[in-house]
Amino acid sequence: MTARPLQLFCGLLFVLACGLSLHAGLQRLPFSAWPGLPFDAAKLSMDQVIFAFSLMPRAAVAILAGAMLGLSGALLQQLLRNPIADPSTLGISAGAQLAIVIATLFFPSVLDGNRALVALTGAAAAAAIVFLLGWRRSFEPVTMVVSGLLVGITAASVSAALTLAQGEYLMSLVVWNGGSLSQQDWSNAFSLAFQLLAGLALTGLLIRPLTVLGLGDAGARSLGISLFSIRLAVAAVAVALAAFVAAAVGLVSFIGLAAPALTRALGVRRSSAVLMVSPLLGGLLLWFCDGLVQLLASTTAEVFPTGAVTALIGGPLLLWLLPKIRPTDVHRGEGGDVAARRRLAALLPVLVIMAVLIFAALAIGKGPDGWTVLGAGDLQSLLPFRWPRLVAAMAAGGLLAMAGALLQRLTGNPMASPEVIGVSGGAGLGFAAAITIFPAAGLFELFAGAGIGSAAVMTLVLFFAVRRYLAPEKILLVGIAVSSLCSAVLSALLAIGDQRAWQILAWLSGSGSTATPASAIFLAVLSVVLLSGALSVTRWLTILPLGRDVPLSLGLPLSLARIAVIAVAGIATGAASLLVGPLSFVGLMAPHIALRAGFTTPRDHLFASFLFGAVLMALSDLGARTVTFPYELPLGLFAALAGAPYLIWLSGRRQ
Repeated sequence: MTARPLQLFCGLLFVLACGLSLHAGLQRLPFSAWPGLPFDAAKLSMDQVIFAFSLMPRAAVAILAGAMLGLSGALLQQLLRNPIADPSTLGISAGAQLAIVIATLFFPSVLDGNRALVALTGAAAAAAIVFLLGWRRSFEPVTMVVSGLLVGITAASVSAALTLAQGEYLMSLVVWNGGSLSQQDWSNAFSLAFQLLAGLALTGLLIRPLTVLGLGDAGARSLGISLFSIRLAVAAVAVALAAFVAAAVGLVSFIGLAAPALTRALGVRRSSAVLMVSPLLGGLLLWFCDGLVQLLASTTAEVFPTGAVTALIGGPLLLWLLPKIRPTDVHRGEGGDVAARRRLAALLPVLVIMAVLIFAALAIGKGPDGWTVLGAGDLQSLLPFRWPRLVAAMAAGGLLAMAGALLQRLTGNPMASPEVIGVSGGAGLGFAAAITIFPAAGLFELFAGAGIGSAAVMTLVLFFAVRRYLAPEKILLVGIAVSSLCSAVLSALLAIGDQRAWQILAWLSGSGSTATPASAIFLAVLSVVLLSGALSVTRWLTILPLGRDVPLSLGLPLSLARIAVIAVAGIATGAASLLVGPLSFVGLMAPHIALRAGFTTPRDHLFASFLFGAVLMALSDLGARTVTFPYELPLGLFAALAGAPYLIWLSGRRQ
């Protein structure tokens, strides 16, 4: 393919972006009143000051930030030989976000002059975790992206919980998290220009070693290339570029994924050319998206962060790129360090722990004088408030754990969890939509919205998986793509800036306080029904991980079996999310705890996972309600804080 398609596309994108910027400028000032260089604020009117020091640097920042993200994505994709690697999918941007949020809330003086360094620290920490998780499996593409998703969930959960705890910073952090390109002067543009030039210079030095890396590890070693040094240098440049953008404008998602993908789709094949063209396309893409945001702002009363709009392209792009991922051998074993197989009778200690937690949650309280066992009168008064949230939390934990066990057995991927299939994101989007459409939304409207969102996402994932005949492990990435799309829309709704943002953030972090007796009983009954349904397909769960040929030779309806298992997992996740929010990591932790406790057969594993999940959520609910009394913390915070170190420990072990 010649360079003509690339030239035509870049030319068209430039004309559109330039036209949108001109429209934004003319909306502010007629052409005859545009100020000339050099800009002197003392001699300009207010509209001219806004034009010279807000609109113009905004366009420059959009181009520079997009170019840096495009270059970062291209470097990561060539380093990992992974077409879906970028700062968003690998959790790097989320790490920078968490570092900025922590510094803003607790160490504001550190940010003065050191914002880029703070973001770089967070991004580097997230990248180190993700690369550590992927190293054991030779940076296999699916493992890297799923690991990045889970690290991103951890960082985002902690960021949301910390933001909720500091309400005075709520909206400023929400807008920044969405990726706002609004500018007040040229300082960000000058800083980004210097950083981009430095990144391009370093990339020029790394092009030849990167080309050699494309020959494979053995070929690179035979030519005297130090694999560790080159990989470390390339990763450092890519992470730094993404962190600098996050520090300057917040989170701008998926430009690093889109720019290299479009570059290759337009016929560019040589690695050096991809590295040089991707920044150009990234800059034009972000400039164009920001022009669309300003056009939308001029025709409506709402101003959306540009990062939320760019994130809308992430889901469709991931779906388009899935078939391009080269098949790899996926580990399907149970793990060599699992304890000796046990029978369900060994769950008696778990039941004892559950009983103790139930007693503590119902009969123990924390007041001004410390911990105390409630008397009969106090217990009778508080019981109607405590038992519904406890029952709902335990049922939700059991459902999430069961869904995680189903997904891990279906895919043979130990990193699979309910959040990965995107149902939690769909429930969150439906919940937010219900609040937006119905300002005085009641319980019915909220449940209906979350239910419709869950069902829509589950239907979309199933439809795409069946039509494309995807391998089970790639179904995880379908969920990631759909979840990214939901998160992008949710970020835009959060950034509108009214009282609904607090409700949405609080629900996303997870809370059992909204549970009523009726809803708790409904969730408990539903959990028993779904657990019975899951236990009835344990024969399928024994055969499905054996690959494609063995199930077919045994007469197993492969497509139907996969759809049934995913549907049960999706319904369980959606039902849990309806009442207590999209809780993080319970669906990852509980199945692994059950497996390492010796419950290895499908039937035992599912039942034990359900109980462990219920215990974990009972503990989380008790802690969320009592640790910071009289204030209540989100359930999701406890789940995330428990899941992050467990994830690192689990993935750092040899399979």
